[in-house]
Amino acid sequence: MKMKLNSTIGLMAVLSVMSCSAQKETKRIPDSVSGIYPRLAYYNNEGECGTGAVVPWADRLWVITYGPHLPNGSSDKLYEVTPDFRQIVRDESIGGTPANRMIHKESDQLFIGPYAIDKTGKVRVIPYQTMPGRHTGNARHLTDPAGKIYYGTMEEGFYEVDVNTLEVKELYQDGNNKKQKKNDTDAGPINALLPGVHGKGLYSGQGVMLFTNNGEGTQEALKKFDVEAGVLAEWDGKDWKTVRRNQFVEVTGPGGIYGNTNPETDPLWATGWDHKSVILGVRDAKKGWSFYRLPKASHSYDGAHGWNTEWPRIRNVGTETNPDYLMTMHGLFWRFPGQFTAENSVGIRPRSAYLKVIGDFTRWNDRLVFGCDDSAQKEFLNKRKAKGNIEGPGQSNSNLWFTSFTKPDELGPATAEGAVWAKESIKANEASEPFLFAGWANRTGWIKNEGKEPVTFTYEVDATGTNEWKRLRAVTVKPGKAACVLFTATDKGEWIRVKTDKNTLATVSFSYTTPDTRSSQPAAMYKGLASAAETNLTGGLLYGLGDNRRALGVLANTVTNGRVAETGYYEMGEKLELVRKDDPVVADFIRTKFAIPQQVVSIENSSVLIVDDLGRRWRLPLGDEAYASLTNRGELRVCREVATERDLFSCMGTFYELPAENADGYAKIRPVSTHNYRINDYASYRGMLILTGVKPEEGKDNEHILVSDDGKAAVWVGVIDDLWQLGKPVGKGGPWKDTDVKAGIPSDPYLIGLYDRKQLVLSHQSDKDVTFSIEVDPTGNGDWMEYKLQQVKAGEKWAYEFPEEFQGRWIRFSTDADTKATAWLEYK
Repeated sequence: MKMKLNSTIGLMAVLSVMSCSAQKETKRIPDSVSGIYPRLAYYNNEGECGTGAVVPWADRLWVITYGPHLPNGSSDKLYEVTPDFRQIVRDESIGGTPANRMIHKESDQLFIGPYAIDKTGKVRVIPYQTMPGRHTGNARHLTDPAGKIYYGTMEEGFYEVDVNTLEVKELYQDGNNKKQKKNDTDAGPINALLPGVHGKGLYSGQGVMLFTNNGEGTQEALKKFDVEAGVLAEWDGKDWKTVRRNQFVEVTGPGGIYGNTNPETDPLWATGWDHKSVILGVRDAKKGWSFYRLPKASHSYDGAHGWNTEWPRIRNVGTETNPDYLMTMHGLFWRFPGQFTAENSVGIRPRSAYLKVIGDFTRWNDRLVFGCDDSAQKEFLNKRKAKGNIEGPGQSNSNLWFTSFTKPDELGPATAEGAVWAKESIKANEASEPFLFAGWANRTGWIKNEGKEPVTFTYEVDATGTNEWKRLRAVTVKPGKAACVLFTATDKGEWIRVKTDKNTLATVSFSYTTPDTRSSQPAAMYKGLASAAETNLTGGLLYGLGDNRRALGVLANTVTNGRVAETGYYEMGEKLELVRKDDPVVADFIRTKFAIPQQVVSIENSSVLIVDDLGRRWRLPLGDEAYASLTNRGELRVCREVATERDLFSCMGTFYELPAENADGYAKIRPVSTHNYRINDYASYRGMLILTGVKPEEGKDNEHILVSDDGKAAVWVGVIDDLWQLGKPVGKGGPWKDTDVKAGIPSDPYLIGLYDRKQLVLSHQSDKDVTFSIEVDPTGNGDWMEYKLQQVKAGEKWAYEFPEEFQGRWIRFSTDADTKATAWLEYK
């Protein structure tokens, strides 16, 4: 009987173990999450760890990383990634701040950073003692392309390198090796050759070498986004020429990483921007440069110092026989025509908006691979009150993002805006630069005549991209007044431009909208996140650890019947396992340095009031009322940097992209998605986005939900661009709700941009009729334009649905009489 009992107990134990094993197998730890392989993350010991270049070569993917300002080397590495996603750190690594890459066909070598890699994968190194500087680009040689290549640095050092011996000849000295002038108050090294600082692109063709930089080295440029900055320049082998004084980044051509096949005749392309819009340049061998303008989806790149913009690219992600050019610029993926010229400018199209910071990308093993800049320890100038005194990550890290070829069409709506003139003196009959007109379903034009007499503004279109312009329509605008032009589907053209019939001062901009077809319901990947009204859940504060621990620290808590209590400290490494740790020092560090600040926004009955670091007032829509008390009590993170030098702002159930203050901050905020979840904290880690605020039992079948063995810690894992699937942005509110208002005094700006269906109701409590003035700032630059004057009768409400074509960024109201008024908007 005893033996039988023991056998039964033993069998039960075996069955119990089998049951546990089966349970663990059903909750498999994912090898990758949303295209991120955590084990491929790279770290350094610097203030930033960006991806400088990713290039397929010798049956491997080669990757270089960079620190922020390290012209003589750093802890960064050269990485070799195998087809089965193993990461090999090359012993030859010498680091630095490199972002250059070129495949030299004649010698069958990849030049990437300070490394030359042959077709067998053998690596040779050019020491920084021989070729110092922050290597930003390579170009084919003008007179000996088979035997030499050019290197350019961010501080205008230029070299030619023998591709066989790697012998270096200095053409122009790198600015880091020059002595500073006495009493020089501007930051950074001396750049004597060209205006602007922060070099970016290098390319050659048509007998010249092109070079760009995208910033200015003045104290003013560290704070403002709209000062003169940057340069596009060319060198003929003897002399330098400034082509255009704007912030430029990419320079390339149809030959891309190899150099142009027909260098004498193939076009040369350059991308850049100013405070008005994106700039695209194309150089013809006979006619020289032509320039075009495109709208911006994101303004997170707009700092005049240039730091917020890494290395936007135009790259062939197709094949040599079937090319497919992808362009990244200001938060938007673009389809770029491979033979774009001034005489054949047809075919540039917006694809979708993204949130990642992308340094380089390529096609590899039938996937797109994006090299990103995810998590910078320094956070640079990106500080603001809404973040409190939160620390940055303990150690800089980034990762590769693997996607399908259709992913650039599947993220955020390509809604974008830009201007051709911004408070500028315009000469009569002088056309603006062409602005992209094709590619959006809904288009709005905004005009403000800031002159002293009536002006007729004439729109012209180039229907076929062949420089043949025809009149589209004309609009006469009184002095000091504005006009809103709603273009229709019958208004066709590749490019649009504007002329005036007399000299004037004017602002002219365009706002384009892609219909937001997203559901208001979250995707299945979010199953297991706790709802806003949930009173029982698992939360926690997040911190990417330093000291080369390469783990995520989670100070977990549980909410039980609405009461929050810590449950312990946990860590998660590259295998994505949450493990309880006994580390009171780190736990206390998170508890104090990552506490969620209280009262950083004011949630009122009409809207959310934000007073930014410059004292400017802004209002955002309301969401579920449960968020008000949670936010006020400091239970929900409101603002945190999750991609280098830009923040994710979370308020009343909506996530926003929030540019740094030196890129104009809240003025250019962009709603991403609206949800109904109680998200406690969020952070970047190994290229992923981590969220807390989980109902573990509800997410047991969701591979994006990770739970500790003891069940007391849980996180959601994905990437920042998964947020587009969280739900289309919606909200309700306004600047006034039964508010005492004074005649002629405008309300605070209220966000209207990038929402879909927009409805407005106006009312007042006067016993006489009141006229409301409705003004719109299309760009966020403070260009307020009258959209409509509407009389509202006493005791009545006036309801209005904005047309589909309408798009602007901010809206405000004023009345012609003192009254108690309501201006209420709903976005559906």
